[in-house]
Amino acid sequence: MTRTVSRRMADLAQSEIRAMTQACASLKGLNMAQGVCDTPVPPVVLEGAERAIRDGYNVYTRFDGLPELRQAIADKLVHYNGIEADPETDVTVSAGATGAFHCASAALLDPGDEVILFEPYYQYHISALVAVEAVPVVVHMQPPAWTYSLPQLEEVVTSKTKAIIVNSPGNPSGKVFTRTELETLADFACRHDLFVFTDEIYEYFLYDGRSHVSMATLPGMAERTITIGGYSKTFSVTGWRIGYSVAAKPWAGAIGAMNDLLYVCAPGPLQIGVARGIRSLPDGFYNDLALEYRRKRDRFCDVLTKVGLSPSIPQGAYYVLADVSRLPGDTGKARAMYLLGKTGVAGVPGEAFFSGDTGAHFIRFSYAKTGSDLDDACRRLTHDKF
Repeated sequence: MTRTVSRRMADLAQSEIRAMTQACASLKGLNMAQGVCDTPVPPVVLEGAERAIRDGYNVYTRFDGLPELRQAIADKLVHYNGIEADPETDVTVSAGATGAFHCASAALLDPGDEVILFEPYYQYHISALVAVEAVPVVVHMQPPAWTYSLPQLEEVVTSKTKAIIVNSPGNPSGKVFTRTELETLADFACRHDLFVFTDEIYEYFLYDGRSHVSMATLPGMAERTITIGGYSKTFSVTGWRIGYSVAAKPWAGAIGAMNDLLYVCAPGPLQIGVARGIRSLPDGFYNDLALEYRRKRDRFCDVLTKVGLSPSIPQGAYYVLADVSRLPGDTGKARAMYLLGKTGVAGVPGEAFFSGDTGAHFIRFSYAKTGSDLDDACRRLTHDKF
């Protein structure tokens, strides 16, 4: 046959995150590449899904999700984020936060539209933009605090710019945007009439007294912000694929229609499980979660420092970028494979998160691991010579 895959697919490659996960499995190593979040699921979430199966939530739901979950999300948005959203018109439950982002991109962007995002970026954001034929435009942040300047934004904005992506807390950087930074971005978006897509999936993973600020709560931003979140990470149910987007009614209608086309609906029983978790778990659960992950961050970053893989200390989320320049190899992939071969610990090559040569100097690790696995990773890195 002379036929080929579509032009869109020619620009898409397998995620390096999944590629390293597969390489790790083949060597029976310890996977710190993919943020699978293999910590325990809250029992109320599991019991809610099990009960829902028995209660008959086994058919299609409405395209934008069950009313129980949409209402629970709307109530949580008021309580935690300070966002007022009508659960009947503004909330769309989707196949994970990644699915919600894809639906928003497909519904609101045209081919050729330019979208600004910060580097290091989440690889799936780039892939989703490419898939809908939008044009990613990167603004480079500087380690170790991952800072940038307003002139950098002004340099890249053009008449074709349609949106900007804000990922806070960030993957892979762990950066938490301050209120001042977000206010500056809000002013920038208003002056240039841009959508703002926010990825807030790690909103509860905050360290050292930091607070989460949602862009949609800032003056003039509710009508132009697409707030994206989910519970894959918070409830350790990454395989359930329950995410959501929140937007003003005209945008939510288009996003919901795209969600219907791509996914029909998220799994009904799992929606109920997540709704039960939102309704039942107290604020203390989320506070304890942040404390637990701060301890994991501190432990793992201490080991990285000890073995000469200097970490950029994350302010939030559960990833850390480590400087691996001292390892053999000319690329991040070569260095990641070397480390995997020597220690059995898998990380993601920095090229997955950087557009230029900078990525060769970094590996991203996820410390969303059980205590025993984190102990094992620290032991391997400390005692194995590499």
